[in-house]
Amino acid sequence: MRNDVWRVEVGDENAEWLATECRTARLAREYRPMDVGGGVVEFSTRALGAIRELGEEEDGYITDDAEGLRIWIGDDAFELELRES
Repeated sequence: MRNDVWRVEVGDENAEWLATECRTARLAREYRPMDVGGGVVEFSTRALGAIRELGEEEDGYITDDAEGLRIWIGDDAFELELRES
């Protein structure tokens, strides 16, 4: 399995929420989003897979379409970018 990491800037409050309160924040460490500071969250391959399981009605829902890979919190969408190794 590749060890890709995706980053997204969501703001401090949303980053803390994703890392501590989101449903996937309660999973084993390798499946959790990580707040890396400055309002940025990182997702490992496993964490991205876990958060993709959320339904449209849940904050943290992921869409992957022609407009890119995005995470939704409320009505706001934030674009995830693959971090260069």
